[in-house]
Amino acid sequence: MTNMTVTIAILAAALTSSPAPRPAQSDTAATTAWSAAAACASLTDADFTGVLDAPTQITGAKLLAAHGDVSEYCEVVGYVTPTVGFLLALPSEHWNGKFLELGCGGFCGGSLTGANEEKWGYFVGPLSHGYALLMFDGGHAVGGFSASWAYNNLEVQFDFGIRAPHVAALAGKAITEHYYNRALNKSYFCGCSTGGGQALSEAQRYPWDFDGIISGAPSPTFSGPMTYYLWAGRALAGTVNRADLQLLHDRAVAQCDMDDGIKDGVIGDPLHCNVDPAELLCKSGQTADCLTAAKVTAVKRVYSGPTTSKGERISTGGPLPGSELNWISDSDDPSGAYVYGSGAVAPWSGEYFSYVGFMPAPGPSWKPADFDFDRDYKRLRMAESLFGGADNPDLRKFKAAGGKLLMYQGGQDQSDIPTDAIDYYETAEKTMGGRVATQDFFRLFVIPGMDHCTGGAGPFAIDYLNYLETWVEQGRPPEMMLGAHVDDTYLAQRSEIDGHRYGARIGAYLLKLPLDPAIPVTFTRTIYPYPLRAKYRGTGDPRDAANFTPVKP
Repeated sequence: MTNMTVTIAILAAALTSSPAPRPAQSDTAATTAWSAAAACASLTDADFTGVLDAPTQITGAKLLAAHGDVSEYCEVVGYVTPTVGFLLALPSEHWNGKFLELGCGGFCGGSLTGANEEKWGYFVGPLSHGYALLMFDGGHAVGGFSASWAYNNLEVQFDFGIRAPHVAALAGKAITEHYYNRALNKSYFCGCSTGGGQALSEAQRYPWDFDGIISGAPSPTFSGPMTYYLWAGRALAGTVNRADLQLLHDRAVAQCDMDDGIKDGVIGDPLHCNVDPAELLCKSGQTADCLTAAKVTAVKRVYSGPTTSKGERISTGGPLPGSELNWISDSDDPSGAYVYGSGAVAPWSGEYFSYVGFMPAPGPSWKPADFDFDRDYKRLRMAESLFGGADNPDLRKFKAAGGKLLMYQGGQDQSDIPTDAIDYYETAEKTMGGRVATQDFFRLFVIPGMDHCTGGAGPFAIDYLNYLETWVEQGRPPEMMLGAHVDDTYLAQRSEIDGHRYGARIGAYLLKLPLDPAIPVTFTRTIYPYPLRAKYRGTGDPRDAANFTPVKP
């Protein structure tokens, strides 16, 4: 299993009736003087060491026959000096003239091979639409949740945090243009989680790399959610169990479900949902359907986010109401390494502080209990500057270059990332001259009921790339997006990877763009640019997005 366990670039599917049609594809196969097989084979002999700022070596290129949903393509593997590995998929027919780079997830790394990546909708969807598609490993090949590769290695940390997405783009574009013997029309970047942070870094540091960027569930700094995970892990471990969180979640939904005008189990406006866990405090003699005083204190701490011992806030906040069932993961969910499990701190948080967060790094002897919330948060800026900190809201160069930035964030995300993302957007509005000036090139969409990157109770299946293309290529910004909720049973039945079925959460990652009409959709919903939200009109089928309208908070 590679980068699947922590979300990469999520291109969740939407209904085929989406209002933003895809541009027509050009027909490369009609060029009689061009042979995909010959062009692919010749790449191993081509010299790309002269790519400016990105000396590149190709280590393999082979033509893969069409199979399943995947059309024939040339699979190119290589690296940018010294260690930024990449995989580039070049469709043999109907190249649309565009280049799409996918951000990586978690600590990146892992194996980049088509055999692994072809399981995922984020790979198959764009490739089937004619994109030249690039993935990269962040500068190292260590997969999973280990950060030991970064231990006392500042060069590879810099590659991971800042350089890798940029040089991979330079290499991928050069190879693509060489392969097809013509220039690109447009280039795009799409990433979620770590990839969402990479998207922000590209817009800030390399504003000329991409015409359009999709940033999903981004934290502008790695240290923000890592600090939050430590905080929440201490609060929850040994105190709160999944039954407690179910009780809390049910109370949150019961209290705020109708904020969108319809009772559907989804909190439509989690930002303005106020839940007081003290209302669940056990009364004298009560032992069921309530929370002890210790548990009330624990969940209040999670909602508030990290503070000092004096109560001084050191973050943008905690997770939003509705996210409670994601605070502790199911044991059979590989994405559960995000969160705390039974009595444990999120493992990749421990890895981050052992090998990256502090300079010098303490190494494997560091323990989560060593973190001092009164002092250690002040020490993290040095590592952030090297490890991809992307919290600069000054996007003037990106806007001047004509770039468009579409950010999305799930309301049920299990960490403080929603408040991080919203805070970044609001700060950008202040920096860029107000909402109108900002939304001219940068829009945020908060998806009610969506988990981290995709999945959840809400309308998570959205064709972000389609909307970005229309904005960039037709000058029509997304005034709304159409989201769909795919039936959970269907997703769970189609979540099998390497012989194991992982459930609806992972099934959502496998959805291909666009949704096949045969896929069961339980409801659709309109999503509007932040801070607008959707509300039921009061008439018509509440499962149909056409019966919702935008309202201000």
